Amino acid sequence: MLKVGLTGNIGSGKTTVCKVFELLDVPVYHADERGKFFLEKTEVIREVAAAFGQEVLTPSRQIDRKKLASIVFESPEALKKLNAIIHPRVREDFEKWHAMQSGCNYTLQEAAILFESGHYRFFDAIIVVAAPRKERIQRVCNRDGVSENEVIKRMDNQLAQEEKVQRADFVIYNHDPHMVLPRVLEIHDQLKNLSSAK
Repeated sequence: MLKVGLTGNIGSGKTTVCKVFELLDVPVYHADERGKFFLEKTEVIREVAAAFGQEVLTPSRQIDRKKLASIVFESPEALKKLNAIIHPRVREDFEKWHAMQSGCNYTLQEAAILFESGHYRFFDAIIVVAAPRKERIQRVCNRDGVSENEVIKRMDNQLAQEEKVQRADFVIYNHDPHMVLPRVLEIHDQLKNLSSAK
């Protein structure tokens, strides 16, 4: 059973593309959601508070995600520090989850920073979802209710889309919704063939 990573820059439409794969009965692991889950764990809260100070905690000793985000999106070093706490846990969690899947040719992990974290090395193939920059900014502004500047700040912490596209095994251009389904079906067939040949 292959391990396939699916990534793309913020606002590219990764979640939408994953829904299409899920309709094809492909098990999808949402790494960013699991990362949020780990941020609620006592030991992680302790580590984050030790790394970033008590001011990232709410009065009820939970992580104030907005405060933490404002710190890590301002500084690549701070982001690296947070990733070092979260990523090993997500990686181990994914391995356990993958081992529990059965009856499929491949599983998919959706993660925003597969290349940046170095985790792309653990996958048999990488799919990149791409979309025009203007469109991505607009999507995130509408989705998260944030300013264009905030979106650009987040984008600056990610590898350029062009570089991700060059390093991908498969690319899905998500600027025309009508083209997404045929492309997903095409990749799905290729991955099934790849899995059978392994």
